[in-house]
Amino acid sequence: MTVWKYPLSGKMIQRSMIAALSAALLVTPLHAFAADAEPQSAAAPVEAPSNVTITLETKPILDAQVDSLAVGEYRLINRKQIEQNWEGLDPDYTSEKAIESVQSLLSEEDFEALFPYRLGSKEWFKVASGKEYFKANQTDYFSYDNLINAVAEVSNLKIKIVTRAGNPAAQEVYRLDKDARVETLVVRSADFYSAENMNKPIESVIIDGGTFLKEGFKKDRKRELAAFLANLSHETGGGWATAPGGPLRWGLFWNENIAGRTGVNMDAFVDPASAELYPGSPDKRYYGRGPIMLSWNFNYGLFSSIIYGDKSVLLNNPEIVAADGKIGFMTAILFWMTPQDPKPSAHDVMVGRWKPTPIEKFRGLGDPGFGTTIMVLNGLEANLGETEGSSVQRRAGHYRDITSRMGVDITGEKVDTLGMRPF
Repeated sequence: MTVWKYPLSGKMIQRSMIAALSAALLVTPLHAFAADAEPQSAAAPVEAPSNVTITLETKPILDAQVDSLAVGEYRLINRKQIEQNWEGLDPDYTSEKAIESVQSLLSEEDFEALFPYRLGSKEWFKVASGKEYFKANQTDYFSYDNLINAVAEVSNLKIKIVTRAGNPAAQEVYRLDKDARVETLVVRSADFYSAENMNKPIESVIIDGGTFLKEGFKKDRKRELAAFLANLSHETGGGWATAPGGPLRWGLFWNENIAGRTGVNMDAFVDPASAELYPGSPDKRYYGRGPIMLSWNFNYGLFSSIIYGDKSVLLNNPEIVAADGKIGFMTAILFWMTPQDPKPSAHDVMVGRWKPTPIEKFRGLGDPGFGTTIMVLNGLEANLGETEGSSVQRRAGHYRDITSRMGVDITGEKVDTLGMRPF
């Protein structure tokens, strides 16, 4: 990695990326798939993916505070400002293009055939009737429309993370509504304008949410959507070996951590290190919710900042993630798109952008396929094959099933984690 091309270290990138959401402004990364796990510290540097733009401003910003927004403030910006400050707007990454992409990759009919027991479907109501988790007013949370609308919403966002050189924890996070051309400052760390940091150069990362399902050959885009849905299906699956229709028909059955929902685990999931920036609301708990089981106050706060432009929305109302399927899918897409140091993003793995380092190859991570996305999402499932009872068996089963229905040949692709060690 050359300094001039990628001035941010891997650790700085990890704390800056929007879907590593636990990492921004914090030392701890997102554990979306382990609601009860303790936060962990960041690891070794990795090269920045090429779907993000990284720039270095070497001139000290002496008067930036005079012209800066306050947190929560927004401003309309013109085309010239978008070109200068946001690297322009790519016409291939609009919301309209995103909707077309999903519809061309997987029809609503095929989606419903894949997930007949999804939360809130007709079959779900039949199964759930009389159970303790039954809700008479449950909507079709994992509906095809919610997926499409989530992709469209994320595609309309660009995120810019600005850090001080040598101090990646000193950050500002901006969001750009591409359609409205409205720029909002959503997060600023307390020390961004401190005497120590004021004269330091700034470094920035820009991420375009419209690249989801829009890069690579059509086969790669189909594989990406299949991998995305397969991993979410495992995390939310309710099937068993003799389940009607088979266990793979029961993906997307749950959208809340059972122990958190039922009160078996009453932990509030408020991290003391981030409580000043993302304060938990009294009597609210930040256990796993949504397709990725979003957990911890800092994740709810940062997701809220990115989605709404206001951190307090999900901090005050974390139940929205489980109540609104579009918001749930948005959190999952944002997570999918962004690397977690030292991991690449699952998106980059599936579209072929990620190039494993010699160390990653030594750890068995040299295959850019579905198996590697499992390691990106959950390193605890290392070195597992498609054997009875293995969590990888169900993940791979969903992936084989979905790609088959999409007409994608995955012969030769490594879909398990045998021989792999964590990043």
